[in-house]
Amino acid sequence: MFERVKHLVIKGFIQAFRDKRTAFFLFVTPLIQLIMFGYVATMDVNNVSTAFYDLDKSYESREIARRLESSGYFTIRHTPHSPGEIRDLLDKGEVLCAIQVNRGFGKDLRKGIPTEIQVIVDGTDSNTALIAMGYVNAVIAQYGRDMSLKPGKAALSTIDFRPRVWYNPDLRSKNYNVPGVIASIIMLTCLLLTSMSVVREREIGTMEQLMVTPIRPIELMLGKTIPAAAIGFFDMALVTVFGVFWFGVPIKGALFLLTLCTGVYLLSVLGIGLFISTISKTQQQALMGTFFFFMPAILLSGFATPIETMPEVFQYITYLNPLRYFLIIIRGIFLKGVGISILWPQIVVLLVLGVVILMLSALRFKKRLG
Repeated sequence: MFERVKHLVIKGFIQAFRDKRTAFFLFVTPLIQLIMFGYVATMDVNNVSTAFYDLDKSYESREIARRLESSGYFTIRHTPHSPGEIRDLLDKGEVLCAIQVNRGFGKDLRKGIPTEIQVIVDGTDSNTALIAMGYVNAVIAQYGRDMSLKPGKAALSTIDFRPRVWYNPDLRSKNYNVPGVIASIIMLTCLLLTSMSVVREREIGTMEQLMVTPIRPIELMLGKTIPAAAIGFFDMALVTVFGVFWFGVPIKGALFLLTLCTGVYLLSVLGIGLFISTISKTQQQALMGTFFFFMPAILLSGFATPIETMPEVFQYITYLNPLRYFLIIIRGIFLKGVGISILWPQIVVLLVLGVVILMLSALRFKKRLG
């Protein structure tokens, strides 16, 4: 018995190592994902994109800005000149935090008169918003303590920290997580459907039968992608309804815009699934290839951790990730109620990315059939 088992074990190892693609997925993929998880999957919040609205223009207000940046937690990327500009920056997601110092701040601080600092935080990411507010409070409190140690300066209690949370005032994590989960579910479903369909035809021996029919490669490609796209739209509607009525996540934007953006998003997802199917010989390889792409896509999308906190090289890689742009779109529609005037840059990039990926996948699909 042991002799037979030994030969079966040897056969299993030979089969695993014989195919270079399978060996790659078994041994190289875990190392790549470990490196990504190690660098990207962090709960530390730093380099928070910040807008500093300084109406006072005093030494004290500039010192607040200097301390915020030197803390390492904040990066002042914008110095707006009006409240409307702050709203636009928050709507577009260009900043997570906006700090306003009113006129007379430095003068009141020197005289010991109570003064305040207004902090506005984008609450769509509740965890990051809470941490950012804590960091701002710590910086301001430390500045107050330093001022109180100087003769003739104001006491600590004269600085009033006034935080405001936009878009998700209750900081409910479900409001942030559910739209991201919806986008991830659509990606995984369509990737699996598209990547497995062509390989399945090869494994059961029906691909050769299709090749001798008058069906052209483009027709076969459409026949494989259209059902996946239809299921993707159906799943999108299903999970959206469930998310709104079961989890109570508000949807403030237009459903038509959400549907339109979903179609643009599916272009790239279906293209990636089609490409995976052309480089896989078996369904097992297609399945491993799908998850090899899906896990890094989640990590590099900003779903769990802000992109600003990632190492710079990974931040550049995120520009090739369709999920990055769709997360901005779906959270903007759900929580901010913004329209195409705000979301058009993400829509255009997603459209270009989708068309390019689909074209490359179609060429690869045609070459594989040939």
